[in-house]
Amino acid sequence: MSEYYYSGKFGIERETLRVDSQGRLARTAHPFGDDEHITRDFCENQMELVTPVAGSIREALGYLAELDERARKKLAENRESIWLYSNPPHFDSEDEIPIADFTGDLSSKRAYREVLKKKYGKKLMLFSGIHFNFSFPDELLHELNTDNEDFRAFKDELYLRLYKQLMLHSYLLVLLTAASPYYDASLDKDGKSGIIMSEYSSLRNSKRGYWNKFLPILDHRDLRTFTGSIKKHIVTGSLYSASELYLPIRLKPKGVNSLENLAANGVDHIELRMFDLDPSAPLGIDGRDLEFVHLLILYLLSLPDIDFTPDLQEKAVSEHKNAARLDPDAELLERAESVIKEMEKHFGDNEKAIEIISFEKEKISGRKVCNRVKYYK
Repeated sequence: MSEYYYSGKFGIERETLRVDSQGRLARTAHPFGDDEHITRDFCENQMELVTPVAGSIREALGYLAELDERARKKLAENRESIWLYSNPPHFDSEDEIPIADFTGDLSSKRAYREVLKKKYGKKLMLFSGIHFNFSFPDELLHELNTDNEDFRAFKDELYLRLYKQLMLHSYLLVLLTAASPYYDASLDKDGKSGIIMSEYSSLRNSKRGYWNKFLPILDHRDLRTFTGSIKKHIVTGSLYSASELYLPIRLKPKGVNSLENLAANGVDHIELRMFDLDPSAPLGIDGRDLEFVHLLILYLLSLPDIDFTPDLQEKAVSEHKNAARLDPDAELLERAESVIKEMEKHFGDNEKAIEIISFEKEKISGRKVCNRVKYYK
């Protein structure tokens, strides 16, 4: 096995809402200026911590802890704090959700958010979560390129192959990290209040969450056809930009995140966007979950390429939404358990990996027990 096999570059983006001393959405302006590591997402009171690129998950979590501490200290000066749940707190109306006030060179970001407001409404944009970014070391990619293909073409093909497998297996990560079954009734209707137990274990990953009004079918034959198929949706007006492509996995370029940059310069890293904030974890994410994601990526890299047909694309999204239910289909849980067993075989000689996989395996076993109890009732 290559000495670079378990290496890589890692990054974490964490979205949270700012709340006042009463637990209501903060009405103050974003207090961190143009800090690239503590920025805003959709609205002015939705804060996003963006770690520097790290050489390990542990290092990335260390960066996140530093940013979290800085943010909390600054918010405390205004008697504000971080709402560490994916679903928002109570709010009376959308007037409490001011669009992020980007100006100057960044004014296009505000224009984009105005489009989202009209298209989806502001409530939807309050859902918050974790995005995980990963890239392989070039040394490993060069070793894998045994036929000495053009490196850029080989790299793009590898990430696209991984993208398809992650789309097909995104249901597994939802099953393992869903953490938002409760929500406030104001999310349903202005003026309502009270905590509701949802039928979903993750509202933002369910059919009520971040999805386009149609399923964008893409052409995955190569990066050119992939970016071209996204461009077609933009040209026809179905999508405002590539950023509006609400799928759980994204291929990202280095530098400016634009479709043009991705097409011109190729894939730099892959982004996984489905993780709920874990309120039981001080930083909103359990490091073991991210370690498992890395192992899943390595395992999926060993699988053969697939023809990601429109039917398979529809199936992947349907199963992702199914996994966000409190009672997902038993067949989905069986398949999840099967994937984990295959991962145990793949990493059989790595004690640390087996420990991480066992941690996740217990979650699936627990979900299966809950489903059986509901069935017999």
